[in-house]
Amino acid sequence: MDNLEEKDYGEFPTFSISSGIYRTELTPKYKKKKPWIMPNPKKIIAIIPGTVLDVFVKPGQTVKKGEVLLLLEAMKMQNQILMPFEGKIKKVYVKPDEIIKRLHVMVEIA
Repeated sequence: MDNLEEKDYGEFPTFSISSGIYRTELTPKYKKKKPWIMPNPKKIIAIIPGTVLDVFVKPGQTVKKGEVLLLLEAMKMQNQILMPFEGKIKKVYVKPDEIIKRLHVMVEIA
């Protein structure tokens, strides 16, 4: 692969995996991808679109790790959205029967 030139094939970044060194071509589709951004752990987001069936918390409420925050129906399945750590609810952005999209912020923790 050393005889390939960037002017002929585009960009060939080099990276190392398990003591091996590799080169690969970055496709135009890959180059257009949005960069990954670390999610804010204090914002509970929907990883799938769905309908909020019920909300069990209110702003100002102290919630323990593992408690159910809300119930989200997606693809005919009811998903319990659990509190990831102990904290206080800052704001609830959803209400029952609301249809939400993927990556919608549902609850914010103070």
